[in-house]
Amino acid sequence: MSTTSSTDPALIGPPAAPHTGPGPEPEPGRAAEGGHRSVRLIHNEATTEIPVHLLFRDDLDPAPAPSPPRPAVAGRRPGAGERTGARRPVAARSRPAPSVSPELRERPARVLPGAAGVAAGACGAAGCAVTSWWAGVVPPLAAEALGLPAYAGAGLGPAQWAVYAAAGALGLFGFGGLARGRTGRAWVLGLFGRYRGTVRRTGLMWVNPLLLRRRVDVRLRHWRSEPMPAADGNGVALRAVTLVVWRVRDTARATLGVEDHETYLRECVEAALARVPVEPLGTVRSSADVAGETLTRLVAADAAPVGLEVFSVRPVRAEYAPEVAAEMHRRRIAALDAAQRASVLTSVVDSVEDTVTRLTMRGLVELDDYERKVLVKDLTVAFCAGRGDREHRPGS
Repeated sequence: MSTTSSTDPALIGPPAAPHTGPGPEPEPGRAAEGGHRSVRLIHNEATTEIPVHLLFRDDLDPAPAPSPPRPAVAGRRPGAGERTGARRPVAARSRPAPSVSPELRERPARVLPGAAGVAAGACGAAGCAVTSWWAGVVPPLAAEALGLPAYAGAGLGPAQWAVYAAAGALGLFGFGGLARGRTGRAWVLGLFGRYRGTVRRTGLMWVNPLLLRRRVDVRLRHWRSEPMPAADGNGVALRAVTLVVWRVRDTARATLGVEDHETYLRECVEAALARVPVEPLGTVRSSADVAGETLTRLVAADAAPVGLEVFSVRPVRAEYAPEVAAEMHRRRIAALDAAQRASVLTSVVDSVEDTVTRLTMRGLVELDDYERKVLVKDLTVAFCAGRGDREHRPGS
């Protein structure tokens, strides 16, 4: 019984041409055998499968220009480990520095010595007294006590009232402008909302009484903050207390540039704590110094435009927030226990090694491998038990 196998001519290719060459005729068994084989494929560098019969097809179109082979990995599918549309890193925009009016700068105010105000006030008081004697309104007993000559007086007329007003205004103006300047304090003067200068003088002086005075403390000051929210290097919530050493450098900007310079400084410290990681005290000493330097630099840069000079911002206390304090306390105890165990194990291993080395090097005992292992095991157990008893013994 004969069977015929039908194959696709597109897969087998064109029929073989008659043998005309000088070489030996190919064996018919090989050609028949090739009809039952699977289609042979050729793999190029880009791992593209090309059937064999396409290489020997007679095409009428001219052959295309050869193109350089593509690399083995021409493209990757999205999600295969590499991002096809990766964005370029965008540079962070610089934060604009706070600024106030460039015309608002501290300048000295015009004041007079206190003697001038005293003299003006005394003249006004004397003018009022003379006018009263001139008008005849001085009581007789007062006139006799002061030794004033008897004078009937012209009465209170327009002239007397005018002199009264002038002398009274001079006295009020003279005595009302007297001020006492103290060391470490300054006066910021203003007239109808306009800055008129700063007084840093000490002692008795005369300042125009029509000017509005604002007292400013220019001494070196330190401020201990209340617990503020912060975070450590891992983002765990903390409550940090900082010590800020600062002073007012430009009284005009500190008083008129912001509503309250002390509140502004407090907000600057809180903003800096939100950007700088702070480690709890007692963990790493160098981290506290780095955090203090960074906080000082940030707060000083923010407070300088408003006339404040910040010398140092140091965290003096940092504790975990109440919601994470218990968990972090357990973690810290576990870390300390692990460190203690590692230290004890290292000490025990060193002691066992030293003991075995001395016994063998001095020739006291001769040990084979089994005896050495047993000795090491016994010594390790003995040393560990001894250290454990010593640690748990009260009063040790």
